[in-house]
Parts: sequence; C-alpha cells; structure tokens
Amino acid sequence: MSIIEISFTCSPLKNRAQQLSEKLQLPLREEDSAAYDYLLELSESGLSLVPSADKGYGSIQCDFAAGTHSHRRRFGGGNGQSIAKAIGVSGKFSPRVLDLTAGMGGDGFVLASLGCSVTLIERNPIVHCLLADGLERAVISADDDSELREIINRINLVEANSADFLQGDDSGLACVDVVYLDPMFPERKKSAKVKKQMQAFHGIVGTDSDADGLLALALDVATYRVVVKRPAGANHLADRKPSYSLEGKSTRYDIYTLKKLPS
Repeated sequence: MSIIEISFTCSPLKNRAQQLSEKLQLPLREEDSAAYDYLLELSESGLSLVPSADKGYGSIQCDFAAGTHSHRRRFGGGNGQSIAKAIGVSGKFSPRVLDLTAGMGGDGFVLASLGCSVTLIERNPIVHCLLADGLERAVISADDDSELREIINRINLVEANSADFLQGDDSGLACVDVVYLDPMFPERKKSAKVKKQMQAFHGIVGTDSDADGLLALALDVATYRVVVKRPAGANHLADRKPSYSLEGKSTRYDIYTLKKLPS
C-alpha cells in the first residue's frame, strides 16, 4: 500500500492542511517523517499530488483554466471529436451525461464544453479532492472568462461509489440521457508512453475491478446509450458486445444503444 501524507508550503495553509488530514485520515508530514510515496500538497496554486523523487515524474494537479484543458476547448475539434460522436452530441442535442468514473474530470470537462450537463461520480477520496480543488479554482478563474463559467456551471461533482449511487434512491437518475464509463485496468506493459497521471492513479487507486458489474447497472439507468472507453485492442467490458464501436489509434469507444437519439 502506498504511503501518502499531507503537506503544505506556507504557514497560512496549515489549518486547511489539518482539515484535509482529518477528512482523508492521512497524516500531516513532519520534517523528520519517514520516506513517502506521495504527498498531497497544498500550495498557493492549489492542491497537487506530488510523487517521491524516485518515481521519475512530476506533480499532478487538476487545472481546467489553463494548459491542456484550455487548449482543447479552443482547438479540440468540437462535435467532431470521437468522444462527442460516441456520446451523441450534435447541434440539436446536448445529452445529460452521467460519468461514473470521473477520475481527474478530463472527459467530463470536454463534454461540458460541448454543451452537455455532466454529473461526475468519483469514489476515491484523494482523487475527489484533487478534482474538487480544480473545479473551485476554475470558478475563480471564470471571473474573467464567461465561457469557462458556463462550462463549470454544467458540471456537478459527487463523491460516491458508482454502484451505490446507481442503486440508491436518487430521482435525478430519471434524467440521465447517456452513461459514460472509462474504467481503469491494469497496465498491459510498462513503457515511457504510460502517462504519469495513470502511473499515479495505479499507485493510489488501483484498478476498477467492479467495472463489469457497472455496465449492467448503467444500461438500466441510461435513456439513450451507454458509452465505454477502452484501450484499442482491449476486450469488451463484461465480454458484452456493443452495438457498434468507434476506433482510434489508442482508444476505442464501445457504444451500447438503447433508443434512437433525438434528431
């Protein structure tokens, strides 16, 4: 099991760090603490997951206002993107999407930027904190970016186990057009191509061993379709053949259709 500790970079953040320590039941790092695998570090620029130096990759932070997310919402291809086609986004229809495996919220943010209302479900408390921090900072940045404000307003983050959420008494499930799944599976090989974020997630989250069961639950909830994101060449989730797939170089979207999309 990974050793994870809470740290802070300046004294004004100490109280927040203590609150985070209590919430996550993780120790505050002391100067003479033993070796760690990851730090969950509070700084003036937000919350970051910082791996130990021997892991060979840098810190991870959720940032929707700049970097990759900002570039993609401006130049990512709009409704022509594979994920948009898989979900069923069009000029006439912006689905209400339930993302059961939110992670760092990248795909959910893309869908929200295309006009979808997105509910993000994340069960891992550390990942949830990173994602919540990213959304909070995006709200602040949105003071000068009305488009970003509209996107963030279309996102709702929930900390929950997806299976429990789907089987709970939640009237909002009646309004789900599309359910999206991007389960995490064991790395098929070690290589420099494996993203640092994925390496860290395997270190603190593990794999989604219950993903097969989520597909059946998702099919009971979705109105129009369930979309499963898979690595190219991977087996179908739960060995269930989709209605059709959209193939890319490294990614495949398996689409399980239930009802024709509005035209």
